[in-house]
Amino acid sequence: MEPAFILMAFIGGLGAMALRLPPLTGFLVAGFALNFMGYTLTPTLEAIANLGVTLLLFTIGLKLDVRSLLRPEVWGVASLHMVASTGLFLVVLAGLKFVGLAMLQGAGWEKLLVLGFAVSFSSTVFAIKVLEERNESNALYGRIAIGILIMQDIFAVLFLTASTGKLPSVWALGLFLLIPAAPLLRRLLDKLGHGEMQVLFGFLLALVLGYALFEALGVKGDLGALIVGMLLAPHLAAPALAKALFNTKELMLVGFFLSIGLIALPPWEHLGFALLLLVLMPLKTVLFLALLPRFRLRRRTAVLATLALSNYSEFSLIVAAVAVSAQWLDAEWLVVLSLATAISFVLSAILNSRKESLYRRLKVLMREAIPAKLHPDDRPIELGSAQAVILGMGKIGRGAYQRLQARYGLEVLGVDNNPNTVATYSQQGYQLLEGDAMDSDFWDKLVVSEGVQLVLLAMPNYSGNLLALDELRGRHFHGRIAAIVEYADEIEPLRQRGADAVFHVYEEAGLALADSAMQVAAKPLPV
Repeated sequence: MEPAFILMAFIGGLGAMALRLPPLTGFLVAGFALNFMGYTLTPTLEAIANLGVTLLLFTIGLKLDVRSLLRPEVWGVASLHMVASTGLFLVVLAGLKFVGLAMLQGAGWEKLLVLGFAVSFSSTVFAIKVLEERNESNALYGRIAIGILIMQDIFAVLFLTASTGKLPSVWALGLFLLIPAAPLLRRLLDKLGHGEMQVLFGFLLALVLGYALFEALGVKGDLGALIVGMLLAPHLAAPALAKALFNTKELMLVGFFLSIGLIALPPWEHLGFALLLLVLMPLKTVLFLALLPRFRLRRRTAVLATLALSNYSEFSLIVAAVAVSAQWLDAEWLVVLSLATAISFVLSAILNSRKESLYRRLKVLMREAIPAKLHPDDRPIELGSAQAVILGMGKIGRGAYQRLQARYGLEVLGVDNNPNTVATYSQQGYQLLEGDAMDSDFWDKLVVSEGVQLVLLAMPNYSGNLLALDELRGRHFHGRIAAIVEYADEIEPLRQRGADAVFHVYEEAGLALADSAMQVAAKPLPV
C-alpha cells in the first residue's frame, strides 16, 4: 500500500482529534486530499476497506439480539421511512426536473424512483463506527439505529436480487443448516481460549463461513458475515471475540474511509448536484424525527437515533452501480452519489459530536410523552428501595453484592450493560437491572432515590467509572461512592473528583490472600 495513504490518514486523524471531532472525519478529509494530489483507489486499499466492512458487520452480529429486529420501532420505522423517503425524494427530484435542472432533463419517473430509493439509505458503517466511538451501541437509541440500518441492508439485498434477475443458488437453502450448527460453533469457541486461535477463528467465521460461503451461493457476503455473527451472539464468549477483533477491524476501517474520498474527482456540475443532495438530506432527518416518537420513544431517544441515521449510505453506491449496469441510470450518477455520501459523512460526524447541544435545541420543538405511555425500555429508571447500588456485575461486583447483602444486611441493586449477565444472575436471585453507566442516556433516565446510601463503581473500564462518578456528583448525590481501579495511577484522579474510597484490584487481592493464608496458618495441621 502507498506510504502516503498511511501518512495522510494519521495526519487527518490527528487533526480531527485536535478539533475534538471523530478521527474518521480526518480519514475522510485525507481521502479527498490524496485524490486532489493525484492518488487513486488501489486494489490493495479496496481489499482492506472491504475486509474492514465485513469484520464490522460480523462484530455487530456478535452483539445483536435477532429479536430486536422484530420490534415495531425497528421494522416499522425502517419500512415506513424507506417508503416515505423514496416517495418524497421522487416528488422533489421531479420538481427540480420541472424547473429545468440540467442533469435531470430526460429522466423518466423510473430513474427518479431509483435515485430516490438510493438516497433513502443511511450508512451502516458510519453510524456503527460513531456509536462505538462513544460506547453507545448498547444504548436504546443505538440499538434502534442499528436495527433500522440492518433492516435497510435487508431491503437493499432484496433490491439487488430483484434488479439483477439472479436468484440465489438452490444450494443457498442449505444455509439454514447453520442454525443447528451454531451450538457446535459456540462449543468450539469455548475451547480456543483468548489467544491467536480465537482471533483466527473470528476471521474464519467472518470471511469464510460468512462472506465467502454466502457469496458462492448467490447471497450478499456482508449479510452472511452479519448472520454468522448473530448465530454466535447468545454465547457468553461472543463479547470477548468481538473485543479480540476490535483493533484489526478499526485499522481496516481506516481504509474504508480513505477509499470514499479516493473514488473520483467530479467536474463542477457533478459537485453542484452533490451539494444539492446534501441540502435535501434534512428531508430524511425530518421523517425520522416524525416517525420515532410515534413508537412511544422519548424525545432524546428519537433525536439521537435520528442524528446517527442522518447521512447517505455506501449502499447508495451499490444500488446506483446496479442501476447503471442495468442502464436505469447514467454512469455520472455514481460519481455524484459517491461525493454526496462522502461529504454527508463529514457533516454527520460533526453533528454527532455535538449531539447533546443539538438535542437541547430540538427538544423544545417536540412534545414529550407521558412516562406511563412510553416504551418500556425508555421509561425513567427507578432504583426503588435499594440502599446500595453496584455498577458493573462482573466477578468483583457480584462478590461485593453478596458481601453487602449477607454481612451488612443492605438491600442491594446491581446494574450491568450485558443483557445475558442480567438474565443469568436474575434467575439466581440477584436484584438486577440492565443499564450502561457509560451511556449518557442511562443517566438521563436515572432517578436516584434518597434511600441510596452507597454506590460501588465496579466496572472494568476506568473511563466508565470516571464518567459514573462525574454524573453522580453532578446530580448532587450525597451518599458514599467507592471505586475499583486496575492501575495505581488511576487512584488519585478518582479521589480528586469525589470518590470516598478507591481500591486497587491487585493490591486488595494480595491483602485478602495474605489474610486468608495467615488464617489457615494459625490453624493446627491435621494429624
